[in-house]
Amino acid sequence: MGKVYPNATAALEGLLHDGMMICAGGFGLCGIPERLIDAVQASGVKGLVIASNNAGIDNVGLGKLLRTRQVAKMISSYVGENKEFERQYLAGELAVEFCPQGTLAERIRAGGAGIPGFYTKTGVGTIVADGKETREFDGETYVLERGIRADLSIIKGWKADEAGNLIFRKTARNFNQPMATASHMTVAEVEEIVPVGSLDPDAIHVPGIFIKRLVLGAPYEKQIEFRTTRAREAA
Repeated sequence: MGKVYPNATAALEGLLHDGMMICAGGFGLCGIPERLIDAVQASGVKGLVIASNNAGIDNVGLGKLLRTRQVAKMISSYVGENKEFERQYLAGELAVEFCPQGTLAERIRAGGAGIPGFYTKTGVGTIVADGKETREFDGETYVLERGIRADLSIIKGWKADEAGNLIFRKTARNFNQPMATASHMTVAEVEEIVPVGSLDPDAIHVPGIFIKRLVLGAPYEKQIEFRTTRAREAA
């Protein structure tokens, strides 16, 4: 069977279940797998553990899953502009594992590389290190962080061929690239799908072997996290 599916719902068929862990790409609203998130929401699956840099904004991106109370725990580096994320956390309705951003990226990369854990100086002496193993190397203290390996990865790309070889566009690469490797089942949505052989092999960011299912998500509406304007100057 080919990797290209007619829509996000079909691409996730048979993959979702309550209590599963999902790695979701994106940074803010940049490079988020919008169509796949919508399909997860529509499925009604609940008790999810989601590893993502953040949770979008209120009712956009992963914020939709927070609104419908489908998320039990977030593994994130940033709460930021999502007021519902903040409210649920402070009310004790949502478990949150805060993780320094670089450490989160490396935990995901390590999971994809088959590395169960690594030592880092980041967080030593803070609550980040509470309950974690520490060890000295060359007179410096390091904390053990576990790699992240999910049941499913959902990512957003710019262009892919029908074999799943995928390219990101500029900063939309963000967490999408390591998350593509951090599970046994990665589903990608992209803006364009082209025939095999159309992409320069040297330009591929994620080889097709990591992408199990693929869906065309375009067209997209550009979402803006902060709309900042100023008064028009007098002529």
